[in-house]
Amino acid sequence: MNLRRRLAAAAASGVAFALGATVLAAAPASATTTAPGTRSLAAVLLSDGNQFDRNWNDYDIVTEAVLAVLAAKPSSPVKVVTDGNVALTAFLPRDDAFRRLVKDLTGTRPKTEKATFEAVAGLGIDTVETVLLYHVVPGATITRAQALKADGAKLTTALGSTVKVDVTKRHGKRVIKLVDADRTDRNPRVVKADINKRNQQIAHGVDRVLRPLDLP
Repeated sequence: MNLRRRLAAAAASGVAFALGATVLAAAPASATTTAPGTRSLAAVLLSDGNQFDRNWNDYDIVTEAVLAVLAAKPSSPVKVVTDGNVALTAFLPRDDAFRRLVKDLTGTRPKTEKATFEAVAGLGIDTVETVLLYHVVPGATITRAQALKADGAKLTTALGSTVKVDVTKRHGKRVIKLVDADRTDRNPRVVKADINKRNQQIAHGVDRVLRPLDLP
């Protein structure tokens, strides 16, 4: 079964979107703590002008993927990233993460961000939606500091399945990895933490795309 069909099957197998369904929850704000802001992740993603460029370390492709899903399916659960009043944590694949995914799936390494996005979009809007939801942990604002203290914790994603926090050491520094459902490839690593910090919606950049199923 190809990737598109397998992901569609995963999405159709009773996967439900539910806020607050995570094992690791952010600590509640105290009376002396400033309330978190309500800037949405969508606002952050769109703040750079929303265009493809030559910087493979930003998030143009995931931005376009979100826009494509919402254009095709306005009521998609993906729209939660546009509501800054809803707490969530997202793991955002950098542009080079999507290029790596396309290379793994097709054997071809796209030369541009646009070509990479077109290859991803070619998997079908339902597949793109499924992958995006696997990168969102609803109901909790999880900072890097909290994740570092949560080695082994399982996070329930907006897809309904889980990813596990794996804290390791590399060159004497602690590194946060995410163990997804794919056991045949390297696990994504957090390469940029606390994007949109001090808001209810926070994100962490990762160097690989989380996969909600085990690919050959």
